[in-house]
Amino acid sequence: MILGIDTSTFLEQQRISHPVYKKDGRVVDPFDLFKNQGVSHIRIRIWNDPYSEDGKPYLAGTCDLNNCLELMKYLKKYNFKYLVDFHYSDFWADPSKQFIPKAWKDYSYEQLVEAVYSFTKESLLKIKELNADVDMIQVGNEITNGMLWPFGHLDEGEARQASFDRFAAFLKSGIKACHEIYPNAKIILHLERSYDQEAYREIISNLLSRGVKIDIVGSSYYPFWHHGFDEYFANMDMVQKEFGLPVMNAELGFPFTLLDYKKDENGKAKHLVINADNIEDFLKMMPYYPDVEGQKKFVKEFLRLAKEHHLVAVNYWEPTWIPGEGICWASDEGQEYQHSDAKETRNEWANQCLFDYQGNALPALDEYKL
Repeated sequence: MILGIDTSTFLEQQRISHPVYKKDGRVVDPFDLFKNQGVSHIRIRIWNDPYSEDGKPYLAGTCDLNNCLELMKYLKKYNFKYLVDFHYSDFWADPSKQFIPKAWKDYSYEQLVEAVYSFTKESLLKIKELNADVDMIQVGNEITNGMLWPFGHLDEGEARQASFDRFAAFLKSGIKACHEIYPNAKIILHLERSYDQEAYREIISNLLSRGVKIDIVGSSYYPFWHHGFDEYFANMDMVQKEFGLPVMNAELGFPFTLLDYKKDENGKAKHLVINADNIEDFLKMMPYYPDVEGQKKFVKEFLRLAKEHHLVAVNYWEPTWIPGEGICWASDEGQEYQHSDAKETRNEWANQCLFDYQGNALPALDEYKL
């Protein structure tokens, strides 16, 4: 089984907040730690143009092609393999948003199909110039509801089959470019809603019937959104049994605390609750209590089950994205791009890293190994 991590924000952190990572009280290189524990792959997301019209960055790594190239150069000495994650958007793409890049906003459907091909091919050609070992490529990120909305959005009712046609055309265009530049790289169909067998069955069968060449079905798994181990692995078993396709975990995370790193005027940290109205409902969704020990147990058990259920890879998402001055999930410009400016900009992920808020390695890190 392959172990990977997504560290797309790493270089921006180095520039802005200069984080220090420690283990047992001494300063360490986090990539040395991961490499020594069997991590062989680095997942890097690519956004098209994560800058405002006047050139201000969207942050959260500002993950354009240049960031990807610079990160690969930085990591060259470690001899990692890469999973390239194309979002086909200028910022975050997930089940709730798949915005067309600004440069493509006036394109017709046919022009968008060609743009996916051209952008994918040109990006991979630049990556290949570095002699980067690209082992896997995602054509789209968490595309359970389609991509490049509204054209590639999976509609409901009578329009659904026609929307699958457009969705499949986007995927086939991107995959064609991947095969031309990296013919041996595995193509990953990345979905979320990883507890939902019917959703996976419908999407995979419709795409396969339209000639979409899928090598691996990738899934996100965060228990506060995607339910328990039983449902997740039952779905992974179904995909392997019914479609004969390998499965992998593309994103994984679990909290080591429910207390925010920010404190109020009285020195108290507020509780962080995701996807629930209160703490009690949140905890019901978690296989372990979300504290340091619970995170350790989660990582250990997930890897055990992943091997048992024949997952080909597991990727922990942004394990080094610790808090720092200026580190956030989106700048004001990034929020404006995806119409989410009512939300706080702080780094919401920091309580799920494999290092604590001060950069100390957590016990779960020791369990993230082969």
